[in-house]
Amino acid sequence: MIQPVIAIHGGAGAMSRAAMTPEKEQEYLSALDGILAAGQAVLAAGGSALDAVTEAVRLLEDCPLFNAGHGAVFTSAATHELDASIMDGATLRSGAIAGVDCVRNPVLAARKVMEESKHVFFVGEGAEAFAREHGLDIVDPSYFSTEARREQLLRVQRETPEAAVLDHDGQALVANSQPAAAPAEPLDADKKLGTVGAVAVDAQGNLAAATSTGGITNKQVGRVGDAPLIGAGCYASNRTCAVSTTGTGEMFIRMVAAYDVAAQMEYAGTPLAEAARRVVEDKLPTIGGKGGLIAVDAQGNVTLPFNTEGMYRGYARVGEPPVASIYR
Repeated sequence: MIQPVIAIHGGAGAMSRAAMTPEKEQEYLSALDGILAAGQAVLAAGGSALDAVTEAVRLLEDCPLFNAGHGAVFTSAATHELDASIMDGATLRSGAIAGVDCVRNPVLAARKVMEESKHVFFVGEGAEAFAREHGLDIVDPSYFSTEARREQLLRVQRETPEAAVLDHDGQALVANSQPAAAPAEPLDADKKLGTVGAVAVDAQGNLAAATSTGGITNKQVGRVGDAPLIGAGCYASNRTCAVSTTGTGEMFIRMVAAYDVAAQMEYAGTPLAEAARRVVEDKLPTIGGKGGLIAVDAQGNVTLPFNTEGMYRGYARVGEPPVASIYR
């Protein structure tokens, strides 16, 4: 009998430990613990891996500490563009949306695309219309804005106007340039690669993965990263594993990073942890790829590798306390 397990991430990036308070670190760890417990409860009640990752990512989207949904970063035009994807390992069905600014929970829209559409991927106005047609919560774009993210955008535009900054990398400029402002984040927000995601295996041995993001601070309008791309930011197959990534999206796209883990397992018999390590530590750095991933296989093995100083992450097996971490 498989012991069901869920793993989540909330972005990877550089540390700002010196400027960070224990209270702020605990705030992040408590948020991770609470979201892990919610996903764990779905699995403990006999729920599917698909339901567990949907609930975990929905909660990550609702938490302003992370760059997805409420608390998403701003584009160069001070707007929001949200992306999400989901995949069912049992059937290889998948759904994704990109470039939306009024769908409260993009992961729910991605799941509707998977379950209620003959297509896989909707973008922009078409994605928003699809979400409306299927009764999802529609909000004013201002719902996604927080003052901390607006400050982050203004700081990046002032100090490095040409840069598009990975979210947990973006909060570092804050701590450095405005020491009297809000307390620094556990990961430097100006050097944080901000995406959220979840992977799970349920009692039936079915796998699922979901990924969601607000993109990168000061990104050009219309840019799409790896989060909504099946095979790059999200992948699940019962034959191998479920993967959700976070990092420099362009590099994860070029490496087809999520699928690479599964391909190594399927074609070479590589164990989960080694396949994930190769992608994160050996392959991505060759083209400047920074970040990490979370993955689980059909036997319930979990791995959470990253090549940055930290990654908001954790896992929870049914019947055991959640384990959440930020640093190495």
